[in-house]
Amino acid sequence: MKTLISSAANMEIIKTKIPDLLIIKPKVFEDERGYFFESYNEKIFREKGLDLSFVQNNESKSGHGVIRGLHYQLAPYSQTKLVRVIEGKVFDVAVDLRKDSPTFGQWSGIELSADNKIQFLIPKGFAHGFSVLSESATFIYKCDNFYNPEAERGINFNDPFLNINWRIEPGKAIISPKDKVYPNFKEAEKNFKYSK
Repeated sequence: MKTLISSAANMEIIKTKIPDLLIIKPKVFEDERGYFFESYNEKIFREKGLDLSFVQNNESKSGHGVIRGLHYQLAPYSQTKLVRVIEGKVFDVAVDLRKDSPTFGQWSGIELSADNKIQFLIPKGFAHGFSVLSESATFIYKCDNFYNPEAERGINFNDPFLNINWRIEPGKAIISPKDKVYPNFKEAEKNFKYSK
């Protein structure tokens, strides 16, 4: 179930089934020349209690069938991510790792594409991953904390407890060697606490 929490003239902010995961839907202005939209507006975010300061932008390109994830950084190096796709289409997933959260161990997924221009706001305390549904996809995201290799952790994309449907045919997934050996959810190191 999705709940609209903001509808500014140029952007909608919508809650998902995990309330802290937010869909950011921009208003797109199109004409014969092309299109324009605001992909981020600090003022609107702050008005909705999203007091974020992004410090790093990342970009990746991947072919069909690639699954990246599930990745996260331990606190105090955890990251809030604002993710979107500028070419192609992906299925984007976030998993709640916050102890005592009412949605601990649950995941939510959304299709992001260059066509729909939707963004996904993933707060600290979540693991993140995506699968590429198109021939290729270019994925970009903002982070509110710097990458720290010592704090990097992951959860196996194929964990039967999470049972994520990545929308990739069995046997067709392309996984990095590192992602293949991550532990399952129950064994993965987690140090996030839930606060209301």
